[in-house]
Amino acid sequence: MNVEALLTAQLGRTLSATDFPALGQKYQGKVRDTYRQGDRLVLITTDRLSAFDHVLTTLPFKGDLLNQLAHFWFAKTAHVVKNHVLDMPDPCVIVGRAAKPFAIEFVVRGYLTGSLWRDYEAGRDPYALKLPAGLKNSQRFETPILTPSTKAPIGQHDEPLSEAQVVERGLLGARDWQRAKEAALALFREGQAWAATRGLILVDTKYEFGTIGDELVVIDEMHTPDSSRFWDAGEYPGRFARGEAQKMLDKENLRQWLITKRGFQGQGTPPAIPDEVRVSLAKTYVAAFEQICGRSFSMVSEDATARLTRNLKAAKLI
Repeated sequence: MNVEALLTAQLGRTLSATDFPALGQKYQGKVRDTYRQGDRLVLITTDRLSAFDHVLTTLPFKGDLLNQLAHFWFAKTAHVVKNHVLDMPDPCVIVGRAAKPFAIEFVVRGYLTGSLWRDYEAGRDPYALKLPAGLKNSQRFETPILTPSTKAPIGQHDEPLSEAQVVERGLLGARDWQRAKEAALALFREGQAWAATRGLILVDTKYEFGTIGDELVVIDEMHTPDSSRFWDAGEYPGRFARGEAQKMLDKENLRQWLITKRGFQGQGTPPAIPDEVRVSLAKTYVAAFEQICGRSFSMVSEDATARLTRNLKAAKLI
């Protein structure tokens, strides 16, 4: 079967929710179900798809793909910043050390695009960046910038923050802010450098940090098509010169579909996502995985919950 046929066959077998009380106390995020037992976390990346702070649908194999890609990046950047990973007993599971998470998300941007471009175009400056006039959509910044935000509960919107507000509001102490900021920028440099070797541009990304004791660690996910923008490097100069949209290998494809085809940017009831859109985005995610990792993404059409249960038992986690 080709990629599209495999993805289509999996549409009715996606992992939309988990229920494993034996793993510990459960916290359900937009995409991940996290189970805690003592100092151990079991993070299950489901196939849930969110945009504009709403869970919209599922994508076939999305949990497997994001989890394996995050594991790839955690291993590749461990020399830059330590992470929480201990094991990966299933394609969609990471067993990790429990950290005390910071209450903000660290978004690093190398280019003026997405929500930041929409703010800039409308004359808004929610991050107090004071960007100069005359910048263009998709323009590269001389140096990457950091745009932090709050971590809102499911269904609520993250709030943009200036660097000063993070400390002023007591969301982070000055020391933790500074070392997390430095870590985020260092990880972004590492990610951009690797992406460049794969013919891609890491445009922007989101990091989450926490502490284990006094040690700073990166948690959650890293450099995935869910949490990052990737553009085709070869296409960038010509498209930018012509003022055209970039060739994207990430979730921004869905955001643009929602904006242009359904007029939805997070307010009101989210629209239904057609199966052809789900398969198309899943194909984009697979293409991103394979280009970043330099290997094929394995897809076996089966019931995701049954496989997950089998592998958790084999690892003696349940």
